[in-house]
Amino acid sequence: MSDKYEAAPPTDFASFFPYYLREHAHPVCRALHYIGTSLVIAIAVAALYTGEASYLWFMPLVGYFFAWVGHFFIEKNRPATFTYPLWSLAGDFKMYFLFITGRLGPQLKQLGIKA
Repeated sequence: MSDKYEAAPPTDFASFFPYYLREHAHPVCRALHYIGTSLVIAIAVAALYTGEASYLWFMPLVGYFFAWVGHFFIEKNRPATFTYPLWSLAGDFKMYFLFITGRLGPQLKQLGIKA
């Protein structure tokens, strides 16, 4: 992740999210995030269903594995989570839910990112 912003560094999540999307410009990187986030959700559901709280330890491992593969090998940038961990987590879930509801494309287009 570069630490350069087109404007000033973000001061809130609304100003961070466009930057977050730019750091996920490659569709394969986004796809890896979607796989990781889907598995994180599945692990949470499995933990709740079975009552096995030990499953929860796998959530960050699985989620970060797929995301970081996308950043280090596809985007070739530094994950936003290193600088903005909470905003990055929120950004991942927002990007995921915009994607699965079919509303991510217009946001990417507005930023000049190919969907």
